Amino acid sequence: MASNASSDDLKPVFREVYGRLKEELLNDPAVDYTEDARQWIEKMLDYNVPGGKLNRGMSVIDSYKLLKEGQHLSEEEVFLGCALGWCIEWLQAYFLVLDDIMDNSHTRRGQPCWFRLPKVGLIAVNDGIILRNHICRILKKHFRDKPYYVDLLDLFNEVEFQTALGQTLDLITTHEGAKDLSKYQLPVYRRIVQYKTAYYSFYLPVACALLMSGENLESFGDVKNILVEMGTYFQVQDDYLDCFGDPKVIGKIGTDIEDFKCSWLIVQALERAHEDQVKILTESYGRTDADCVKTVKQVYRDLDLQNVFLEYERASYEKLISSIEAQPSTSVQKVLKSFLGKIYKRQK
Repeated sequence: MASNASSDDLKPVFREVYGRLKEELLNDPAVDYTEDARQWIEKMLDYNVPGGKLNRGMSVIDSYKLLKEGQHLSEEEVFLGCALGWCIEWLQAYFLVLDDIMDNSHTRRGQPCWFRLPKVGLIAVNDGIILRNHICRILKKHFRDKPYYVDLLDLFNEVEFQTALGQTLDLITTHEGAKDLSKYQLPVYRRIVQYKTAYYSFYLPVACALLMSGENLESFGDVKNILVEMGTYFQVQDDYLDCFGDPKVIGKIGTDIEDFKCSWLIVQALERAHEDQVKILTESYGRTDADCVKTVKQVYRDLDLQNVFLEYERASYEKLISSIEAQPSTSVQKVLKSFLGKIYKRQK
């Protein structure tokens, strides 16, 4: 039905698959739900799973199409690609529900965090566990007879572990009450970003598409490295936009400075600052006072970090393009260039 459809054309199909997967989960024969429980889980899913941009999920079917190089995709292939994409969106929802509790956040995607809703509270911890287990249920129902089923399970387990490790690094580095800017160095930053963001946001969708295509992931180590590097570049952009982006365009007011985040900007500033500037940053970074935020941003401007970022962006793009064009498979090159094209010079 959607053999040669564009990504935009597949969006409605992708959303339809969410409805089908949700109905299957709410009628899972392994569980005898009460009506209250079924209503709770349906509300929890609708609130947390489909509300984002869906870029990660859509990337699976988009990548699979490119790997098949214009071949007609069967209805089943489209469904399976979408189902795997939704598994990634479920994984994202699981991470975010728990992340918001750990960070004591107030809003997510323009609405109150799930745990902030009346009657939810710390039930959200268990809801996170439910979200994670739903992935296993979806994979078991639709992929159990596929030759790559065990590889899919391994992949999701591995990426979940890597992301949890990234969250550990982030939490212990930025922990409240232990504010120490001396920890904020580039190797630490890269490690946090690589584990917390790059693996599940960039590598996982392509790895799912490769497995669906019958490929062995061990043969794609270079591709993995490129995607992780792309994920790092993406997070650097995110950190830059948090400070210097237009809130009307990016859809939020950045709070990395107030939140004492291990941001690319603070790491770069500390590398370049003289003694007086380091003292100013130490006194002002991580404070919610508006004047302190202005002071930090002024130090960033004095250190010309806007141009430092532009040079980083240029060098990263050139390095990524060079690495991509060294790949022997033209279809893999197309997948990687498609990813890079979506994020290069983005403003939100």
